[in-house]
Amino acid sequence: MVRAAPFASLGLVATPAEACRLALVLALDVSSSVDAGEDRLQRNGLAAALLAPEVEAAFFASPNPVALQVFEWSGQRNQTDLMDWMLIRSPADLRLAASTLAKSQRGTSDMPTAMGYALGYAAIKLQKAPDCLFQTIDMAGDGANNDGFSPGNAYAAFPFEDVTVNGLVIVAPDTSPLAYYETEVIRGPNAFVEVAAGFADFENAMRRKLVRELSAQVIGRIQSEMGDQG
Repeated sequence: MVRAAPFASLGLVATPAEACRLALVLALDVSSSVDAGEDRLQRNGLAAALLAPEVEAAFFASPNPVALQVFEWSGQRNQTDLMDWMLIRSPADLRLAASTLAKSQRGTSDMPTAMGYALGYAAIKLQKAPDCLFQTIDMAGDGANNDGFSPGNAYAAFPFEDVTVNGLVIVAPDTSPLAYYETEVIRGPNAFVEVAAGFADFENAMRRKLVRELSAQVIGRIQSEMGDQG
């Protein structure tokens, strides 16, 4: 049903939950509604966001690392890995991830928006992730599903137990999928949608989103440990 392009393995290590606090999948929309300039803003924006001081601080707010995986998606059979699972243990790892994403090239540009298939693919990627305390998927996009099965069908058919799905919605003056993301896409405890005011604002929105979810996982880990001691 889904296909992954060949990719280089970057730092894949199976670790116990105590050594990894979050497995994070970032999914970038490259459907036909995203032109070449917008794609580059999105791709470079993600790379730049990973290097932002506040994002770096959020990554290393805990000694337990984050496992990161990134793919692009569009049509039903168009999911391509941009970066395989990588444990972000140091600023050097974060710089390597950002460089890998900045150098990545778009795989397709003329496909529809098969969000259900992208969510299913993300769930499968999480099955192969390092063993982490939490699992989160981030769906970035500028439109609603218009090809294949829906996000709701994906949630019913794929393993999403204990998985949080957040959204990053790119809005334009004449279109906004915000309501769709809020009602059909996000799921799980404390799930949220971050909004980018156009692709030029993608980096800023990604910064805010990463800080929010990485900080939430640190708090969640502390609460979990306190509960174990109680």
